[in-house]
Amino acid sequence: MQFYFVYILLSLRDKRFYIGQTNNLERRLSEHNQGKNISTFVRRPLELIFYEAYLNKKDALRREKYFKTTKGKTTLKQMLKEYLLA
Repeated sequence: MQFYFVYILLSLRDKRFYIGQTNNLERRLSEHNQGKNISTFVRRPLELIFYEAYLNKKDALRREKYFKTTKGKTTLKQMLKEYLLA
């Protein structure tokens, strides 16, 4: 069974989110922290703070797109409120 993940990384450098999707979460996190992604290269180190798993890639892409909107970011901040306050 193949899962597709929507994930949220927190930059420990600038405290901002990076939102992405993949079918291999461990590999993708490793690539981000090794500097293999141009979008996060200067924002390392990155910490995985949230993910969701989907059985359908289109569902994962739709959720990723939502999280990248202003409303989606507000939802994320509300969902992770206690963690972000710590």
